[in-house]
Amino acid sequence: MRVVIQRVLKASVTVENKICGEIGRGLLVLLGVEDMDSEEDVVYLAEKISNLRIFEDENDKMNLSLLDVNGDMLVVSQFTLHGDCRKGKRPNFMKAANAELAEKLYLKFIDECKKYVSKIEKGKFQAHMEVTLTNDGPVTILLDSKKIF
Repeated sequence: MRVVIQRVLKASVTVENKICGEIGRGLLVLLGVEDMDSEEDVVYLAEKISNLRIFEDENDKMNLSLLDVNGDMLVVSQFTLHGDCRKGKRPNFMKAANAELAEKLYLKFIDECKKYVSKIEKGKFQAHMEVTLTNDGPVTILLDSKKIF
């Protein structure tokens, strides 16, 4: 499971000209599910992201988590995070999970995050989405549940 985390002042997801998810200060999480992912990956990343200290404290040090600042989370499914571009000019998505597994783990991830975060919004699975954000910092973090980076 791979994620791109962006610290935001605000973010929203629009599908067919309707906002389906919107947050204030917090984290935008772009989530990609791989074919070998399991609920263990979900549990690991939900805890890791919720407690990741990437918000500044009173001394301007990244020392506070999403929980510490009572921030929001917007989770958007993004299979393209598993695009392999090492060969040719077009990404290969062979490692991306099939839709059934991806949706199951995407929804499980959101449920798991609810153990930590009070406000969680989401995009619409398998929809063409427009994601709007105001990046705070900017701060962008990459995580992989297999710890390959």
